[in-house]
Amino acid sequence: MIVRPARPDEAGLLTALCKRSKAHWGYDADFMAKSETSLTITPELIAGGNILVAEDRGHVVGVASLAAIDENTFDLLHMFTEPNAIGTGVGRLLFRNVAALAKGQGAKLLSILADPNAEAFYTRMGARKVSMAPSDAIEGRLLPLLEFDL
Repeated sequence: MIVRPARPDEAGLLTALCKRSKAHWGYDADFMAKSETSLTITPELIAGGNILVAEDRGHVVGVASLAAIDENTFDLLHMFTEPNAIGTGVGRLLFRNVAALAKGQGAKLLSILADPNAEAFYTRMGARKVSMAPSDAIEGRLLPLLEFDL
């Protein structure tokens, strides 16, 4: 398995992966529709250089992306794996690589607004929960906010 930068022509493929991964947790169609914007990866986002993909034997099996909040903190925007790859180490590999990417750009902290189903994964990776925070996709929904020291 390799981790590499995403290519702009993969935007549709990566968006579809994000949607499959999110839907794996049993969310209904209304929830998924409301989440559409937050699950979309555009060529412009990829062109920013902060999106990594995990590839296994030529197939993309995971994606992670970052956005700078300030000079010391990056936001983990996307972190999704193919449903059949959950629990296989893809997420761990992607997380380590995306954290290294943020650190390489001078960040000291990774901020993670996590799906409740992913909170345990992030704490196993060493992140700590700091609060509950409003969802950026679903009005009125609170999500675990975690931080990871880089």
